[in-house]
Amino acid sequence: MYGFLGDLDLAEEATQDAFLVAAERWPDDGMPRNPFNWLVTTARRRAIDRYRRDRVLSEKVRLMEIPEATEDQLEPDAFPDERLELLFTCCHPALSMEAQVALTLRTLGGLTTADVARAFLVPEPTMAQRIVRAKKKVREARIPFRVPPDHLLPERVAAVLAVIYLIFNQGYGGNDQLSDDALRLGVALSELMPDEPEVHGLRALMLLHEARRSSRFREGEIVLLADQDPSLWDADQIAAGRDALDRALALHGGGPYVIQASIASLHADSPRDWPQIAALYAELSKLTGSPVVELNRAVAVAEASGPRAGLAVLDEIQLDGYLYLHSTRAELQRRLGRIDEARASYQRALELASEEAERSLLIRRVDELD
Repeated sequence: MYGFLGDLDLAEEATQDAFLVAAERWPDDGMPRNPFNWLVTTARRRAIDRYRRDRVLSEKVRLMEIPEATEDQLEPDAFPDERLELLFTCCHPALSMEAQVALTLRTLGGLTTADVARAFLVPEPTMAQRIVRAKKKVREARIPFRVPPDHLLPERVAAVLAVIYLIFNQGYGGNDQLSDDALRLGVALSELMPDEPEVHGLRALMLLHEARRSSRFREGEIVLLADQDPSLWDADQIAAGRDALDRALALHGGGPYVIQASIASLHADSPRDWPQIAALYAELSKLTGSPVVELNRAVAVAEASGPRAGLAVLDEIQLDGYLYLHSTRAELQRRLGRIDEARASYQRALELASEEAERSLLIRRVDELD
């Protein structure tokens, strides 16, 4: 829709209008044969109506006049291409990296402002202001809706990869549609940039994680990796992920996504090579400086060298508002027999948990302490 209208706000409003019409009509009339084309056609008509009603941009209205649409008007492959174009539009270097990722998650990823704020670990009002400023910048800079020429792709790829991975992560929590969207974008991007190792690294990482999806939940409760049933993992996806990783390594890849994919590949082995996993996390931590990566390193160190060593790493991390810091600390304290401390850490994690599957697991862990 943005490519058709050239205005992010209007595209969002028209799309929302189309979904409202669908909610009203589809229960009585039934779902159309091609729901996506129906929604796009309806959104376009709503946008035209809005232009007419406001008596502005009359010349655009004349140019936008189209024949009566049918459901088959759009080509089947138009959707992925348009999403990739929007992805590169929002990831324009005129915006800061953070603004690029936040705006794209909001407009392309289907995430709410609250979802985006959680991804960045900032308050929702703060993120809302950043997104508004980013939209204004897109409008004022007249950023074109298109995939840039080849020589400009490298300056945007870091933000594009970050967006796709965050969309995938949001879907990995239980939204299959978002995960599927991220995987399709990963394929499209690897076709667009076949010689970029980090692109193949990200695709490998997503495939290796997606392979474990069916084992991640049990009776409404999230299942940690150590407790998952490997027989439920998708062997074909693991093989495809490792093929993509091999391609990235053949291109001499050593960036963050290639390292993460290497870790995910090791997690699919039995037994797991925890010293190697810990070493890869140490390398990844140097590259990213991320406290979340350090948290994962603490887990690997605990498995390789014991809970005291893991706690020593954990105690250096400043992430008090992150529930997994406290749930990990609780688990290591429990292993050391420090039950009262573990209970307090679990309670802190519960205060921060927003998903029912997470809360269910934490409540069971507290009950097991008793």
